[in-house]
Amino acid sequence: MLLGWHYMEYYNHAYAMNQYLASRGYVVLAVNYRSGIGYGLKFREAPAQGAAGASEFNDVLGAGLYLRGRPDVDPARIGLWGGSYGGYLTALGLARASDLFAAGVDLHGVHDWNEGIRNFIPDYHPTPEQERLAFESSPNAWLDTWRSPVLLIHGDDDRNVFFSQTVRLTEALRARKVHVEDLVFPDEIHDFLRNASWLAAYHAAVGFFDRELKAAP
Repeated sequence: MLLGWHYMEYYNHAYAMNQYLASRGYVVLAVNYRSGIGYGLKFREAPAQGAAGASEFNDVLGAGLYLRGRPDVDPARIGLWGGSYGGYLTALGLARASDLFAAGVDLHGVHDWNEGIRNFIPDYHPTPEQERLAFESSPNAWLDTWRSPVLLIHGDDDRNVFFSQTVRLTEALRARKVHVEDLVFPDEIHDFLRNASWLAAYHAAVGFFDRELKAAP
């Protein structure tokens, strides 16, 4: 995340969402996790990122631990939200660290890297070790430790992250008695085309956090 209005519309929207959350009394930390921008090629192409080990999860975890230690943050009410890659890390954070992250909003995130990679590389033929590592780097590998409630938001015509990933995650979490809410936009793509979809998604996200975090004991 850039410190300000991004030149790309998608991240511009995310910055506006963070400002809206802050205006409603939330303490907001936008994480420029490894594989992000502004720190050179070694940071951008950090070792063991994504399907090769999810090393950027360490930055999300570190951010949560930092927030937990602040005097102006209730350690029992820390949430996660993000879209696309941020949605992936939101799901991974809830799956691996439900004791730290009390709730999350995942917009069209990847939940299984072995499927997500094939969406961009149709001839993806991993070795057994690569396939194992990709799965272990995915939220779907950690469902048994996922306890925190989540709002999943997705357009059903998403060509970047197939809508079926959200459908399967919803079913798997509900089978484990995890509270899941869904918001589905018919005929929407990955980067929502309609401004009304963005507004509906972000209002739903804030409403979810108000219920799950502000109302938490």
